[in-house]
Amino acid sequence: MEDIPTAPDFKVLRETALAHLARFATTEHGLRQMLERRLRRWATRAVRAGLPEEEAEATITSLRPAVDDVVSAMTELGAVDDAGFARSRALNLTRTGRSRRAVAAHLATKGVDQNVTQDALNESLGERSDDSAHEAELAAALVLARKRRVGPFSRPDRPQEDPMRVMGIFARNGFSRDVVQAALEMDPEEAEDRIIAFRSRP
Repeated sequence: MEDIPTAPDFKVLRETALAHLARFATTEHGLRQMLERRLRRWATRAVRAGLPEEEAEATITSLRPAVDDVVSAMTELGAVDDAGFARSRALNLTRTGRSRRAVAAHLATKGVDQNVTQDALNESLGERSDDSAHEAELAAALVLARKRRVGPFSRPDRPQEDPMRVMGIFARNGFSRDVVQAALEMDPEEAEDRIIAFRSRP
C-alpha cells in the first residue's frame, strides 16, 4: 500500500503559484482554478493510496482559505493583476483579428470582472464611441479578412466567396455590419497600411 501523500499547505500552494506565475500570465480566477486543480490532484493520489474519500474532501474544504490567502498574497505582490492582464490580452487579441465583443467574451471566461474588462477595453482600444475604438475594430476586421483571404486580401486566381458566407464569418467573430463592409470594400494597400499602423501602436 502506498503512503498517503501529505496535503499541500499554504507554503506548498504559494510555491506552486509562484512557479505557475513565472511561466504564465493569469487572473485571480485563473490562479484560484489552478490551485484548486492542485488540491484535486492531491486528493486523487491520496484516495488511491487509501485515504477515505470523505476525508480527502474535508481536507480540500479546510485548505480553501489557504488558496484564498495565496491568491491575495500574489495580488498584493503584483504578480496577479487582472486589470493589467485584461489590457494586455485585449490589445493582443485585437491585433490577431478579434472584435471588441469577442475580446470581452474571452476575458469573461478568464474570470475578469465586467467593469475591469470595460476599463481595459477603453484604455487599450479606446472608448466605444471614439475614433480610436473604431480604428481598432476596423484593423481587427482587416486582420481577420487577411487570415481568411477575403475582401482586399482575396486572391485574384480564386473565385469570389459567397458574400453571405463571408458576412457570416465576421458576424460569428463579433463584428458589426458597418465595420465588415468598410473592411471588405477597402483598397488592399490601405488595408495593409491600417493593419501595420494599428500593430505598431504602443
